[in-house]
Amino acid sequence: MKMKIAILYSEAKREYFPTEDQYITEAEVFDRAKKIKPYLEKLGYEVDLAPGDGNLPDWLKIHQPNLVFNLVDSVRGKEPLSPVIPGTLELTDVPYLGTGMLGLSINSNKFLTKKLLEQAGVPIPRYQLFQSPNDTLDIQLKFPLISKLNEVHGSVAIDQTAVSENEFQLRTRLKSLINIYKQPVVVEEFIVGREFTVFVLEGAVKKVYIGEKVFNSSEEKFKIATFEAVWQGINSYDYQKVSNHGMLENYARSAFDILKMDDYAKFDVRLDESGRYFFIDCNANPAFGPIETDCAISHVLKMYNIDFDEILRRLITHFSKEQGVVL
Repeated sequence: MKMKIAILYSEAKREYFPTEDQYITEAEVFDRAKKIKPYLEKLGYEVDLAPGDGNLPDWLKIHQPNLVFNLVDSVRGKEPLSPVIPGTLELTDVPYLGTGMLGLSINSNKFLTKKLLEQAGVPIPRYQLFQSPNDTLDIQLKFPLISKLNEVHGSVAIDQTAVSENEFQLRTRLKSLINIYKQPVVVEEFIVGREFTVFVLEGAVKKVYIGEKVFNSSEEKFKIATFEAVWQGINSYDYQKVSNHGMLENYARSAFDILKMDDYAKFDVRLDESGRYFFIDCNANPAFGPIETDCAISHVLKMYNIDFDEILRRLITHFSKEQGVVL
């Protein structure tokens, strides 16, 4: 009898999200799940897809998968609710791949993530959490400053206006973000320099893979991965393989453990002109899929001659050894 694997995806309805951009980042997960399915079937598994919604406990009882790939990033449009998915899997005794409840809870709060990394000695830019656009600006913060939604990933609301060069620009952006998204905003010093995408993948050993973003446009003032670049096919950067970044690899392994991540994770890191690393974003359960889904994990690992089939095999083999089961 074939082993059964379930792929869970975000239940995305337009009414859940305050903007079309945020909806786009969640609606695409279903298409990604459909493209992963044949890869798992080729490996010999029976594969079902299901949304991460209120019907999940009943669905699990009926289908009884041997293993779940959890791709759910939000529940009812809220990323901080995503930990209920691994919580449901834990309660129903269904094994799964991906980060657990604690790690996803940390990941859904960028301010908390930064606090934990800071206290553990992983380098990050100076930062401040704004609950209101009128909060007093920390005098230690130096412009330019980049502002990000505290509870939303996926480059939502990241464009050239995300970087403020003066306090008026910053206050205007804070007012807009807090009014639209109804959540705090993290403001941090913008690090001018090179940017790396760093993946940690668990297998027989924990491996780190690094790709440098090479930005193509010389017209944009700030070299950042904007929403347009990530989601609308704007070819603003490519990846190139890098080497001799042993310290960065060590930092990534530490961050993976500190933030209670599991199986695979992505870190965005900047290297300033003085040769100092700064972790600017951390993603448990980052976008996961084969090269045709344009997921960064497949692009970066391809430079190391690792295809998506191999990524799946490593994750499943690691899980099997950890759990003492055969899949």
